[in-house]
Amino acid sequence: MPADKTYLTTKEVAQTLHVNEKAIYALISEKGLPATKVTGKWLFPRHLVEEWLEVSVINQPLAGASVPGMTDDGRLLIGGSDDVLFQRLLGIYQKRYPDSPVFFSNLGSMGGLKALRRRQCHIAVCHLLQDDNEEYNFRFAEREMDRLPVFVNFSKRQQGILVAKGNPKGIASVKDLARPGIRIVNRSLNTGTRLLLDYEISRCDIRADEIDGYRTEVARHLDAGLAVLSGSADAAPAIRPVATMLGLDFLPLRWERFDLLIVRESFFNPIIQRFINLLHDPNFKQSATEFVGYDLSVSGKMVYPDNAQI
Repeated sequence: MPADKTYLTTKEVAQTLHVNEKAIYALISEKGLPATKVTGKWLFPRHLVEEWLEVSVINQPLAGASVPGMTDDGRLLIGGSDDVLFQRLLGIYQKRYPDSPVFFSNLGSMGGLKALRRRQCHIAVCHLLQDDNEEYNFRFAEREMDRLPVFVNFSKRQQGILVAKGNPKGIASVKDLARPGIRIVNRSLNTGTRLLLDYEISRCDIRADEIDGYRTEVARHLDAGLAVLSGSADAAPAIRPVATMLGLDFLPLRWERFDLLIVRESFFNPIIQRFINLLHDPNFKQSATEFVGYDLSVSGKMVYPDNAQI
């Protein structure tokens, strides 16, 4: 894919995907390939095509695959999105059940969903904003999984833009990130936070390649906050609890739903059930009060897409 172009032609996208140009038009209408028509010709924003490739290409599940460790030695394997309160929950679980080691891999939301599809983890932690800009995770799971998993809410949390204390650069909106003299750090393509930022950029009269630092990626929300705190970045997309922890200012964008996804065959396994039950534990709820930016009103409850076949 040409690295120095903001927009790609139909021919360039077809070459990247190794398909006939006519197939591109079907991908636009049937699979949501990002495109815009200018003077009768289709143009494709390069960074959105990259993101579409990351989150929308359907991979078939591995037949007969199973997660190691569930019945052998009690290990609990979790992959997906980074979150400071979720890390607290992992600590509570490990202290409560020292003979059942829990392992978390920071893969980003799409990485966690793909690991769940491959049966490489027991639980995926996701917050992927759908095309309707309202719901989360359901459509992505439909594309990735042969059967919808169970969705259990972990929390709602507030996403936004971190800026230095006092907001010395006067950043008031996502559009301001494209101003000269503003530098950001970003999250990687497989994260829900990056997906949200790209959506907000698409609503503004700016392009991603106008933002200094757009392609500078960090692994965690805390890393994004530390970049702003140290002055190596003027702003970064992240969750509000990080702003509270580091004494940064915060420009809110939206509240999002942050879910745990579990394959149905594993849902009633005692190890998974006792992990989910900790969402109702007083120690966990007390931990949440130490941060600003979480809403536990539906925490621990199952959530469903419209017209769900359950």
